[in-house]
Amino acid sequence: MKKYTYTEKIDTRSGFGAGLTELGRTNPNVVALCADLVGSLKMADFIKENPERFFQVGIAEANMMGIAAGLTIGGKIPFTGTFANFSTGRVYDQIRQSIAYSDKNVKICASHAGLTLGEDGATHQILEDIGLMKMLPGMTVINPCDFNQTKAATIAIAEHHGPVYLRFGRPAVPNFTPADQKFEIGKAVKINDGTDVTIIATGHLVWEAILAGEELAKQGISADILDIHTIKPLDEDAILASVAKTGCVVTAEEHNYLGGLGESVARTLAVNNPTPQEFVATQDTFGESGTPAQLMDKYGLNSEAIVKAVTKVLKRK
Repeated sequence: MKKYTYTEKIDTRSGFGAGLTELGRTNPNVVALCADLVGSLKMADFIKENPERFFQVGIAEANMMGIAAGLTIGGKIPFTGTFANFSTGRVYDQIRQSIAYSDKNVKICASHAGLTLGEDGATHQILEDIGLMKMLPGMTVINPCDFNQTKAATIAIAEHHGPVYLRFGRPAVPNFTPADQKFEIGKAVKINDGTDVTIIATGHLVWEAILAGEELAKQGISADILDIHTIKPLDEDAILASVAKTGCVVTAEEHNYLGGLGESVARTLAVNNPTPQEFVATQDTFGESGTPAQLMDKYGLNSEAIVKAVTKVLKRK
């Protein structure tokens, strides 16, 4: 198992803030909108340097999406910012009609996704957003794993024409990917080469997959690990090449198993190479209030759960 280390723990939302600030300096067409959550979205530096390119719309998320769609007509590249729940569920009709159906170049940037929103509880912890967004025709869906990858993704989506959903989080997590990485939309990142089982993870679960791989290596099990930062378009070639070697797969995500990464992988396998698969995800449930660590443990979104899923799926080969 390849050894991974990290220099610090830092929230992925700060990666978004750093990427947006850099875009403010390099791309004059980038503008930002926020629904009264500037601090939570780490947009302060962009606003300080580009006050004329920022629009505070207040707690009016649906209006924000409409304004963003309109700004694209004049050649602007709008980045909208609010919590993931308010970025998707609250404004789904506006996204569908004004952005996706109209093919507008809006970047929907969503912080505080999943259970790790923590103490704010189930009303704010959306676990359905990946499914909602990936089903929209033409929508690109990205869920990076750490600060560096989130920063790189933020910069990359400004060069991509078309609507994008960029999902990131609140808690401090290990920052382990290269600071100078090239972010390629739709291309998986190989974390480890292995032969016994494929582990496909996204977002906060990528680090947990690495920890699981280390534990499995102690048991003599060789894991092929993929970081799927882009859920749509999915890197089907990388997935199929991996399972051709291993013959079984575990998917891991901070999202409902219905509609998330796991289902996209399952469809790919069903069409091309039916393969035993286990899902590490929330089990069709809402969340609850608690610290991120408590919730990830309770809902089985950690390295221990991945190891258990691997043990189970190996028996199905």
